[in-house]
Amino acid sequence: MSHLIFRIVCMTAFFFMYSPRGVSQKKETIALRIDVSKTYQVIENFGASDAWSCQFVGNWPDTGKNAIADWLFSMDTLPNGNPKGIGLSLWRFNIGAGSTQQGAASGIKDEWRRAESFMEDKGYSWQRQQGQLWFLKAAQQRGVQQFLGFFNSPPAQLTRNRKTYADSGRCNISPDKYIAFAGYAADVIKHIKQHTGIGLDYISPVNEPQWDWSDGGQEGCPYTNKDIYGVVKAFNAALQKNRLTTKLLVTESGHHKYLLSDEDKPGKGNQVSAFFDASSSCYIGGMSGVDHIVASHSYFTSSPFPQAMAIRKKIAAKVAAVSGLRYWQSEYCILGDNAGDMQGGGRDTGMNAALYVAAVIYTDLVAGNAAAWQWWLAISPYNYKDGLIYIDKNKNGGNYHDSKMLWALGNYSRFVRPGMKRVHIEAPATNSLLVSAWKDEKHKKLVVVVVNRGTAAQSLVLNNPAGNPVAAGGEWNTYTTSDAGHLEKHMQPAGTIDILPMSIVTIEMAYH
Repeated sequence: MSHLIFRIVCMTAFFFMYSPRGVSQKKETIALRIDVSKTYQVIENFGASDAWSCQFVGNWPDTGKNAIADWLFSMDTLPNGNPKGIGLSLWRFNIGAGSTQQGAASGIKDEWRRAESFMEDKGYSWQRQQGQLWFLKAAQQRGVQQFLGFFNSPPAQLTRNRKTYADSGRCNISPDKYIAFAGYAADVIKHIKQHTGIGLDYISPVNEPQWDWSDGGQEGCPYTNKDIYGVVKAFNAALQKNRLTTKLLVTESGHHKYLLSDEDKPGKGNQVSAFFDASSSCYIGGMSGVDHIVASHSYFTSSPFPQAMAIRKKIAAKVAAVSGLRYWQSEYCILGDNAGDMQGGGRDTGMNAALYVAAVIYTDLVAGNAAAWQWWLAISPYNYKDGLIYIDKNKNGGNYHDSKMLWALGNYSRFVRPGMKRVHIEAPATNSLLVSAWKDEKHKKLVVVVVNRGTAAQSLVLNNPAGNPVAAGGEWNTYTTSDAGHLEKHMQPAGTIDILPMSIVTIEMAYH
């Protein structure tokens, strides 16, 4: 069987078709060359978090919360052939620090940004976080198989100031409390397993350690790399002591640049080397409970597009230099105007935001070689570009709305499943047409995701070096997210495929 060698062949046919109305049209057909023998990362998951709305929505009436869970997790198909949901493969569970119990005294004004904790001043209250536990179970029932617990802050009972956010950017937990923090995490992991039957695959003790977390906007805690080393060491010991198979995830960096250098945060950056270079004083790579993953968040690095690609290529190179290390993009939503690429504040449930998100996913997966990609707020009550699903800010029930961002993520998450490998594809060097390809070796299935951010339609042919279609004949399934619909399924004979302007298309096919 000959190897498929990927070389871009652009066949441009320019023709002008005169009509009685005097309309001229130009059509371009692009032939892409795919080499399924040349592979990159293995995808591990696509996910989102339950912060903060699931604490309330999980207690809503069954109809609403089940519909929302279906959108997020379901791999079922509707009668018309369209997907019922986006099939997330990982769910992030926020292990709260207790600002909800503190109420207004917590200093966090918005109660929707507070979080419950199982820890009380005396012992535990295992009746907490019931709404979130409902979503955890709903995810499992719909086929999600990977679960991650994360802390934004240690429990208030263990912090220096007895708050769930810091004072003046100082780490809010002292070293003598690390063991208690780790022991609590182990107890939570065991409780969740006992209560739901779900074992947490990952535990993430530190979130965006570079920020000060001193404004009371939400739970949060800053850490230096030295602090993180101490926390991870304690967590590793607690996992061993309790014979837990849960793996530790670090570092959930607040900005990609801190994986690469100290930049403007001395002692808080250069985290690939700090934690996974064996000569470093903060080396954690030898700890049995630490998964060899370095995690970071894509905020502030998504525009302009060339710079977004450049920093992710640097991450890919630095991670590749450490044997066995992988990179996860573990939190993102659209913040700010992104160098003018996202005009206007407030929600954008349409294709403008969806195409932007799809491009960010592309940059992380293709330039950054990310093995996982995870969203921030799965459910948002806010007038902001932070939710896959939007709800009324009502604790007891209300309206809920999907967004095109949900389905844009679904163009990846529903079809690029854990265990699939990214394969080489040569495509035009353009910011408006972004193409990635993935193979399922077991089932000889190829998935191609096309993001067309341009205002012109595109025609694509997927070829092998002999000039024949890379597909093994038969029909292709295509799923299109556009202004006209989301993940709209169509079947067509293998061959040329037309991509609508301003759309995201996933193509499924058998390959040679």
